[in-house]
Amino acid sequence: MKTKIIPTNFNLSEIEKKEIQEKKKCYLDSRAVSIEALKIVQKKRGWVSLDSIYEIAKLLNLPPVEIEEVATFYSHIYRRPVGRNVIRYCDSMVCYVTGYIEIENELKRILKIKKGGTTRDNRFTLLPTCCLGCCDKSPAMMINDKTYTKLTIGLIPTLLEKHQ
Repeated sequence: MKTKIIPTNFNLSEIEKKEIQEKKKCYLDSRAVSIEALKIVQKKRGWVSLDSIYEIAKLLNLPPVEIEEVATFYSHIYRRPVGRNVIRYCDSMVCYVTGYIEIENELKRILKIKKGGTTRDNRFTLLPTCCLGCCDKSPAMMINDKTYTKLTIGLIPTLLEKHQ
C-alpha cells in the first residue's frame, strides 16, 4: 500500500539525505533506521519539525505516522525548538527522596523559566525526565550529554556557568 505524503516546501539537505541513506545500509528494515534518521535531522537542525517527519517518511518509504510515533516516544527527540543547552533533571521517586524538588526549584529560580521552558536568550531548556539511571548517585541531571550526580543547590550556579 502506497502512503500518501502531504507535500511541503521543506526539504532535507543533501547532507541529511546522504547520512540517512548511509544508515539505511546498516538495517534490513526501513523502520529500524527511523530513529537514526530523526537523530541526524535533529543534530543538523536542533529539533525535528513536522515537515522533517514527512520528508524522513518519504525518504524511508514509510507512513509519516510511523516516524511521528518514534519521534514522540523518545524523549531525546525534540519536537519543538530548544535552547543551546538542554537540562534534563531526574524526577524519579529515588531523586524525589534525595531532593530533586530543591534542584528543580533552584533551576527554575536561576533560569526564570518553568519546567519545559526555554530561557529568553535561548541558552537553556529545562526538561524533567523520569530516570537518568543514576539512582545510586541521586539527585541527578544532564546538561546536554554530560551527567551530574549527587547534586546540591549550591552546585547549580557553577554547573550552569560551564554552559554558554
